[in-house]
Parts: sequence; structure tokens; C-alpha cells
Amino acid sequence: MNSTLKLTHICRTFGKNNTKVEVLKDINLQIKTGEIVALVGPSGSGKSTLLHIAGLLDTPTSGMIEIMGQNATKMNDKGRTQLRMKSIGFVYQSHLLLPDFNALENVMMPQLIAGVRENQAKEHAKELLKQVGLSHRLTHRAGQLSGGEQQRVAIARALANNPALLLADEPTGNLDPKTADEVFDTFMKIVRQTGLSALLATHNPELAQKMDRRISVVDGKIQELT
Repeated sequence: MNSTLKLTHICRTFGKNNTKVEVLKDINLQIKTGEIVALVGPSGSGKSTLLHIAGLLDTPTSGMIEIMGQNATKMNDKGRTQLRMKSIGFVYQSHLLLPDFNALENVMMPQLIAGVRENQAKEHAKELLKQVGLSHRLTHRAGQLSGGEQQRVAIARALANNPALLLADEPTGNLDPKTADEVFDTFMKIVRQTGLSALLATHNPELAQKMDRRISVVDGKIQELT
């Protein structure tokens, strides 16, 4: 089985000299095609840093990042941006929807930026919003949606460019338990149906247990959890 994401000897250090903090130390991680991996651990352990490096939003101090077999470490900024746009989707704890646009327009936006024709982007956005159960909320802006609905739109937006890898940072962290379960179930169903690979950071042990594999960042290093 091929790897969608491969991190080799990743280190990430912040600060200089006496203020230097080594957040990630020799991280090695592979996520196979179609595999859903939970990333658990306390706040400040480096989970978000690891996600940002995996998503090409941050550059490691040393080590290699491979996405779909492509060595992103050797790419320039333009190359990394193109790879991120085509191959990676993000879902954050806060939905980060554009407030002046409705649900449909928010899901169309990544596609339009990638050069997809407007009518094609619109049909694909409608289909994605249908998959997350929001066909009846297409013309509602973010402020008119509940927290769970906002996160469903955010999931649809993350899938807009048909990524191979989905990264999620506490995507249900701001929701009440019942809504969190519903949003998570939607997330898992879509990931399974599309055969995506996913790395999801969560504090919730029950959600983590539902995934294929659980890992933790402890003292800057990856630990596999049983």
C-alpha cells in the first residue's frame, strides 16, 4: 500500500541560542492510502506544529516531507503552494469560513482559486454540501449557521479540490458533545467513502478510538498507541 504522507527525521526548533526550544525531535511517520490516524496528546505537545509541517504550512528545521511520493522539502514556495492546493485539505477547530459569503460560495472558493470554471465549481460545491447534509443551507452565510453546520461547511470546503490527504486540528473541539459526534461521524463517513488519508488531532479519546491508528507526540517524538 502506498503512503500518502511520509515524514522522515523531521525536527522543528523555535527560537535561538538560550531561548531555543526543540518542539519536534526526529519525527518519522507514514500514513498509508485510505488510512485514518488520530494524533493525540496534551496542548503544547507539538500536535499543531506537526500538522502544519505535514500540510506544508510550516518548514521543518531538518528532515524530509513527502506528499504522494513527491519530495516537498526540495520545492520552492510556489511548488509547495501548488502541491498543498491540489493534494491537501484542512479542517481547523474554528471553521474560518468567509463571513461575507454563503455556504455554497465558501466551498466554491478553493476551486475558483485553483482555476476551476465557475459552473463546474458550483455543481461540485452543491454535491459536497449535499454529502454533509446541508443542501437546504446553501445560501446561508456563516453567521446564520449553527456551530455544527459551520464545521460541516468547513469539511466540504476542505474536500473541494479532491485532496489525497485531509488534515484536521481539533475539528470538533468547539462543539457540544452531541454535535461533535454528529460532525465527526460525517467526517469519517466521507473520508471512508472517498478513500482519503487523514491525520486528525483530537483531545477526545472516544473519537480517537474510532480511527485506524493512534499516535501521540511525547517529548517531541512519535509514539504509537495501542
